[in-house]
Amino acid sequence: MDLMRLLDELRILSQNGIEYADNPYDKERYERILTLTSLYYGKALSLPATEVRTRFDDELGHITPKVGAEAAVFDSVGHILLMRRADDGTWCLPCGWVDPNESPTDAAVRETNEETGLEVEVTKLIDVYYHAPSAEFGPHGRIDILYHCSAVGGSLELSDEGEALKYWRIDDVPVWHKQHERYARDAKQTQSKNP
Repeated sequence: MDLMRLLDELRILSQNGIEYADNPYDKERYERILTLTSLYYGKALSLPATEVRTRFDDELGHITPKVGAEAAVFDSVGHILLMRRADDGTWCLPCGWVDPNESPTDAAVRETNEETGLEVEVTKLIDVYYHAPSAEFGPHGRIDILYHCSAVGGSLELSDEGEALKYWRIDDVPVWHKQHERYARDAKQTQSKNP
């Protein structure tokens, strides 16, 4: 059994229960479930339960999975642009969380510019991916939306989030960030079908 997946579901059910329950006894039960969930999240992630609970309490409204946007940018010979992450040294596509009042396409454009210095436009939706909570992906369910993007301006400029920028042949990348190899291969396959 995957503990992170269980904890995420209990957290979502309890927070949504607190939000929608009319009966004070039901609210009390949901609060207890959220307290226990915070405690076990804290143990699993080596964080104090109070800090975990504070993070949960900061989320308003109906709790849903987190949404990320990824950009696949290819050069003229079909190599894909990747950034070596400063936090773990893996190579990833330009990516990030969708901000409030921002569309996923806008997030892909913004993140690409922030991380690489390039100005891009989204040309195609490649796919939408769901990742359940896990030790690899973290304590929340997440949805990643992958776009094919074309450079329309700017120049390569590394942000403080990365250690290097490089266009790669997909088969030559030494170590990928999480599912980004799959994303790159899906993008390449889509690109070869629709040049």
